[in-house]
Amino acid sequence: MNLRLILKELRPTLALAFPIIVGQLSQMLMGVADSVMVGRLGAVPLAASAFVGVLFTAGFMVGIGILASVSVLVARTHGAKQSRECAEYVRHGMWLALFLSVAGCALLFALIPWLGHFGQPPEVLAAVRPYLELIAVSLVPTLLFQVLRQFSEAVGHPWAGMVILLSSVALNVLLNWILIYGNWGAPALGLAGAGWATLAARIVSLVALWWWLSGRETFRAEWPGKAGGGHRLRAELRASASAPHVGEPRSGSTAGRDLSENSAWFARLSWSHLREMLALGVPVAVQLVFEGGAFAMASLMMGWIGTVPLAANQIALNCSGFTFTIPLGLSIALAMRVGRTVGEGQRGALRPIVIGAQAVGAGYALCSLIAFVLAGRLIASGFTPDLPVVELATRLLIVAAVFQLFDGGQVIASGGLRGLADVKVPTVIIGVVYWVIGMPAAYVFGVRLLEPLHVWVGLACALSLASILLTRRLYVRIGQMERAA
Repeated sequence: MNLRLILKELRPTLALAFPIIVGQLSQMLMGVADSVMVGRLGAVPLAASAFVGVLFTAGFMVGIGILASVSVLVARTHGAKQSRECAEYVRHGMWLALFLSVAGCALLFALIPWLGHFGQPPEVLAAVRPYLELIAVSLVPTLLFQVLRQFSEAVGHPWAGMVILLSSVALNVLLNWILIYGNWGAPALGLAGAGWATLAARIVSLVALWWWLSGRETFRAEWPGKAGGGHRLRAELRASASAPHVGEPRSGSTAGRDLSENSAWFARLSWSHLREMLALGVPVAVQLVFEGGAFAMASLMMGWIGTVPLAANQIALNCSGFTFTIPLGLSIALAMRVGRTVGEGQRGALRPIVIGAQAVGAGYALCSLIAFVLAGRLIASGFTPDLPVVELATRLLIVAAVFQLFDGGQVIASGGLRGLADVKVPTVIIGVVYWVIGMPAAYVFGVRLLEPLHVWVGLACALSLASILLTRRLYVRIGQMERAA
């Protein structure tokens, strides 16, 4: 493979990935800030926030997985110059996000009377409810924001989402300081204060991004309610008829529809669009549930062992999740670049695009490994002064350092496959490696032996196998597309 070609394709990937990564880091920083500031209240509030995080993540993963179809489909239609279809996908994505978030919020509220069945320590359960209610409501602005952010990134304007997310972190920290500890005359709400701060920051982020996108002339043709004039629509109709279709042919595609009708937000929804989005998004959601569910189950297993392991696990998850945002951002950018490249019909560029992203991901993973090994104790002590928690978190970070190498590889490969609309086989792979291999190993060697470290060893085994199998699958699919070109 020509190194010059790889570097040429790597530059636009990194240009797209950088603001996405900063935005992902901002989201993680909000969780880290909550953990650090709540951790000053003691191990019980920290463990309670960790437990709520497990429950919230389940609903969030389902929503974000289904809505991942927005970025891929918008990127493909944008690459194929089907701007009318871009508007349709973002409009349907917003309604889908509203439905999913309200349903997820209702489910979290319905779980409240049954929290005792999760086997968590009684002192943790006693502190959970107010924080859980607030975080559940915040799912609505969170998923709506994700759709708008994916649209902005997929059409090549990722910076607004990054700036807004960074600002929301600053707002969240300020509100935490006021509401958790009772500064500036406010009541000291403790853990509930962190919930109010997070909810407020997420609502402000949604409103800010909506305001920015709706006022851009750049997005006039792609934004619902702002379709272009007759000449633009007729030109788009001709381009749509000759451009590659997104995924499999479906009824109601742009080439066969009347483009003169404005894509208004409250127009009737198209089942053909929804089916196409769900066909791509549901398998991705299942993948995320398999993976996120494995980490959530690991947290529950830590709670079965005790409060200290659960609190230490939260620190290790925050740290590994923070470093994971770099390969995750690369994965999101890779999915969009692959999708756009397929839409443009330039299949020969797929391999250098993927190789460049994987090389950057591998180099970063090596740096993360060194940082966790050398500075694990210093990092853990920054979260809490509780020495038993710090000791265990330091050991968990060493295991996290090892599986960072494989975690980045599997998420980047998943992004490439998602851009190719190959989601069914990867879903099976992820389900088997996590729930047939990883979780049983974590339970037998971790919970049964009361050794928290072994819970994460089981996760590391699953990640390594997933990385190998998904990467192989990605290059097989690229080879097939190259031969078919």
